[in-house]
Amino acid sequence: MNRLNKIQRSQALQMMAEGISLRALTRLTGISRTTLIKLLEDAGQAFAEYMDRMLVNLLCRRLQLDEAWAFCYAKQKNVAAAKMAPEGAGDIWTWVALDADTKLVASFYVGARDGAAALDFVSDLAPRLANRVQITSDGHKAYLEAVEEAFGADVDYAQLVKIYGEAPEGQRRYSPAVCTGAVKHRVEGKPDPKHVSTSFVERQNLNIRMGNRRMTRLTNAFSKKAENHAHMMAIYFMHYNFVRIHQSLRVTPAMAAGVTDKLWELEDMAALLEKAAPAKRGPYKKKAA
Repeated sequence: MNRLNKIQRSQALQMMAEGISLRALTRLTGISRTTLIKLLEDAGQAFAEYMDRMLVNLLCRRLQLDEAWAFCYAKQKNVAAAKMAPEGAGDIWTWVALDADTKLVASFYVGARDGAAALDFVSDLAPRLANRVQITSDGHKAYLEAVEEAFGADVDYAQLVKIYGEAPEGQRRYSPAVCTGAVKHRVEGKPDPKHVSTSFVERQNLNIRMGNRRMTRLTNAFSKKAENHAHMMAIYFMHYNFVRIHQSLRVTPAMAAGVTDKLWELEDMAALLEKAAPAKRGPYKKKAA
C-alpha cells in the first residue's frame, strides 16, 4: 500500500465500497492483487477502529436489528468435504443495528448466528446509546437473552415474528419462502406498536447484498477468507455512514445523527490510513470487524 498515492488509494477504496471484486479491480486499475489485499486489510482495520471511537453517545430513538447471510470458502454443509478449508470457512453473518430515523448503522458484527454472537453484537451496541431506545428485531431467539443481558429493563423491545409459506412452484431451489404475515410480540418495556418494524434494516441488508460483490448470490465472488469478509464489511459501512448521501435524508447518515458535521470525501477515508497502524495479522476469531 505504501506504493499507492492518495488518489490511487481513494479510487481503490471507492471501488471496494461499491462492491467491485479484487480481481476486477486489478484489471481496471492495474494495481497488483497483493497490494489491494494489503489495502483491504489495513483499511478494514482502520475504519472499524474509527467507527468504534466515533459511534458513541448516539441519540437514537428506534433501532432495528437484523442479520445478513453469506459464506466464506464454502457453504456450511460443504465445509467437511472441502479441501484445505481455512479457519472461519462456512456460513457467516453480518449483524446490523440501524437507526430508523437517521439510517445510521450504529453497530455491526461479523461472525456466527448463535447466542454468543448475538451477545457480542448487542453488548457492543448498548454502550453506544445515550438514552433509552426502542428496539425491534426478528424472531431469532438469540436476541432475547442478548438484549436482556445488555440492556436489562432499560429498553423498549419487541420482536416482529414473520410467518412464511412455501415458495412458488418451480422456484423452490433459489427463492425464499413467501412471507404470509407477521406477529408483533412485546418482550420488554413499552414499545410503540406503530414503530415495531424491521423494514428499514431489511432494506439495508438488500443494499448490502446488491452493492457488495461478496454478498451476491449464485456467483463465485464470495469471500475466501473470513478476515477479508469482515474487512470488506468495515469498508462498506464506513463509506455508507460517512460518504454516501442518503437519498431521502439528503445528507449522510453520520451527519443526520450528529456524528460529524461535514460531508466526507473518498480522500478523507484514504487519509485515515496514513494515521492508522498497519493491520495486525493473525487467526480469525469471529469477532466484530
